[in-house]
Amino acid sequence: MTEVTSEKFSLSAAAVAELEELAKRYPTRAALLLPALWKVMDQEHWVSLEAMEWVAEFLDVPAARVYGVVGFYHMYLDKPPGKHIIEVCQTTACAIMGAEGILDTLHETLGVGLEEPTADGRFMIRRVECLGACEHAPVCQVDHAFRFDMTPEKVKSEVEKLSQEKE
Repeated sequence: MTEVTSEKFSLSAAAVAELEELAKRYPTRAALLLPALWKVMDQEHWVSLEAMEWVAEFLDVPAARVYGVVGFYHMYLDKPPGKHIIEVCQTTACAIMGAEGILDTLHETLGVGLEEPTADGRFMIRRVECLGACEHAPVCQVDHAFRFDMTPEKVKSEVEKLSQEKE
């Protein structure tokens, strides 16, 4: 078992144990990079610089490799997110069917740009690549749940529902 200690970040013992068990299925520890980042996301909801450095040390890979993977894949957040993440597909079918209008509505309603949480920390808007449901364009994900055939009115209603939830 590889033990990595850091004053700034540590993955739970249970998550480390799961990764060590998973490592038995892979030819190298480096192959655990994506699962390790998912464990960080499960625990922290984002991947801090300290967490990236911890993962690099845990897997014995260059930190630049971890930074590159986090920067490449949209599902790994490198900034603290809002409590509710609203992702809007930007690819062709969704763009043609009105994704920009949905983004405009979100910007206007929430008062923030892309990838920045609202002042109260409740929401964050993300523009993402294909969500794989082109037949229901435009598509959004709200907290990882798909919303199909979206319109500006529907997304505004989603925000209103989520705003009314108790903390």
